[in-house]
Amino acid sequence: VQLQASGGGLVQAGGSLRLSCAASGSIFNINAMHWYRQAPGKQRELVATITNSRSTNYADSVKGRFTISRDNADYTVYLQMTSLKPEDTAAYTCYAEPYVGMGYWGKGTQVTVSS
Repeated sequence: VQLQASGGGLVQAGGSLRLSCAASGSIFNINAMHWYRQAPGKQRELVATITNSRSTNYADSVKGRFTISRDNADYTVYLQMTSLKPEDTAAYTCYAEPYVGMGYWGKGTQVTVSS
């Protein structure tokens, strides 16, 4: 599985961004997709999850502001981020959780929120 993340950038506090993660290859082996983020000097944090049954889960810090969704047509996962805060600044990475075997990481995309 190959993952291509995009959509990061610089935005003012209160603004919005949409991240995309396009999966290709052996997508039949993907059980769930996750978005993680890591800020400098901090541990990596699980931000949002969407399963193949479309069940979603969010970190408390982003509930009500972020929405994860998936386009079945081309297996692209989106993370719609609204009401962004400076503390949302981080490198965001998508991860494909497989049914079997090792998972797959995409390259990070940087999100910077200015105050």
